Amino acid sequence: MDTVLWSRIQFAMTAAYHWLFVPLTLGLALVMAIMETLYVVRKDDFWRKATQFWMKIFAINFAVGIATGLILEFEFGTNWSNYSWFVGDMFGAPLAIEGILAFFMEATFFAVMFFGWHKVSKRFHLASTWLTGIGATISAYWILVANGWMQNPVGTTFNPDTVRSEMASAQAFWEVVTNPVAVSKFFHSVTSGWVTGGVFVVAVSGWYLLKGREREFARRSMLIGAIVGLVGTGAVMLSGDSSGVHAAKYQPMKLAAAEGLEKGGPRAPFSIVPGVEIPGMLSILATHDIDGVVPGINDILNGYTDNEGNVVPSVAEKMARGRKALDALAVYRELKDSDPDSAAVVRKVLDRNVQYMGYGHLEKPEDVIPPVPVVFWAFRLMIGLGMLMALLLLLALIFSWKDKLDKKNWFYIAALCCIPLVFICGQCGWIVAEVGRQPWTIQGLLPVNVAVSSLSAGAVKTTFFLFLAIFALFLVIEIRIMLGAIKKGPQITEN
Repeated sequence: MDTVLWSRIQFAMTAAYHWLFVPLTLGLALVMAIMETLYVVRKDDFWRKATQFWMKIFAINFAVGIATGLILEFEFGTNWSNYSWFVGDMFGAPLAIEGILAFFMEATFFAVMFFGWHKVSKRFHLASTWLTGIGATISAYWILVANGWMQNPVGTTFNPDTVRSEMASAQAFWEVVTNPVAVSKFFHSVTSGWVTGGVFVVAVSGWYLLKGREREFARRSMLIGAIVGLVGTGAVMLSGDSSGVHAAKYQPMKLAAAEGLEKGGPRAPFSIVPGVEIPGMLSILATHDIDGVVPGINDILNGYTDNEGNVVPSVAEKMARGRKALDALAVYRELKDSDPDSAAVVRKVLDRNVQYMGYGHLEKPEDVIPPVPVVFWAFRLMIGLGMLMALLLLLALIFSWKDKLDKKNWFYIAALCCIPLVFICGQCGWIVAEVGRQPWTIQGLLPVNVAVSSLSAGAVKTTFFLFLAIFALFLVIEIRIMLGAIKKGPQITEN
């Protein structure tokens, strides 16, 4: 268990560190693409100057993000080799497509975008800027296809001969690609990146105004950042609604933990904070029906009837059937060559119970309950900070649009304070998504204690602290370089 715990801590640290760079990359990509479009359309050299400044900040962030993303993918093989074996046929496909298609697209057009000023035509350079951002977005999609499958494993079947979860056809591949959980997670993650980028641009612009520098640049940048951020805020709310519906359907325990809901049913209340509830609101949010059934933690443990009239077994029954599947798998593999007829009989037992095979690895029913306080408060912190970001962006839009940014030091300081808060907001979203589905690496199929590699806890601890030191160094270097670029200010770069 020490190995499992430290492997989870190491992977969580790497993922959280990587997500510091991804949302800012997605947000700044849109900001600078809009600014360069204004430069080409209006033929106003001011917008070239603005684009080049934000492009420099983008490049600094982009470079560190690539390094952390590579480490994250390597950890699937080093720390989670049993997981990689079990899902290699499925999980490898979207990650391979992401590397071959999206990453090379990003890298190619990034080079033209960053070094191609005055070397290619304005329109080709503009296309390269947009395609760099589109490549980053496509990259996010394929990664979230892989993550969405872990939340809702569709399109694959278990092969007892290889002990792997495999895609059997092209139709299965498209089922994985169009997984509704992956689609909603993609839109939610990308548009939250727009919010992050918008807040960052507003805050940096506020710093210039606080210092009495680059006033016109700051005002116009703040306007673009506020528009991008507010569009992202609206899209986050819409995609968040679909994410809640999908959680209720495919991961009811995650939703119950996020709400601290012990006993559910129709007209389930939404908890704002403990003791303050809105009657029936959770049913509306989760099922779009006030009479929709939302199971609580105890309902899931003991079994319940869902909104479609299906009887969902208790966790204890799922564990019993899962152990039948594991026993049948062991017997089948022993007999498949020596006694095919007996193996065929055992195979039928396996097929009837295979959907609960992951539960067979659990020790007790309560193992399916994630850390409720962590998920509950992360969810509320995410929503609360999201509302704060929306207010900041709305004020930024009003002040910059009406040219009323003078002598608003309180607003500039508030905007700067929101830089760490917008990143915390994003991290809280991933805490809800990933901690909320514990103990599963793959929902219902593979718990973390089975997915981990056969490593010593000491080896994982050593690499954890090594990565921690490296990441801390990278973060300090990146912040110093970025602050240096911001202090220098926007300048026209001749290439």
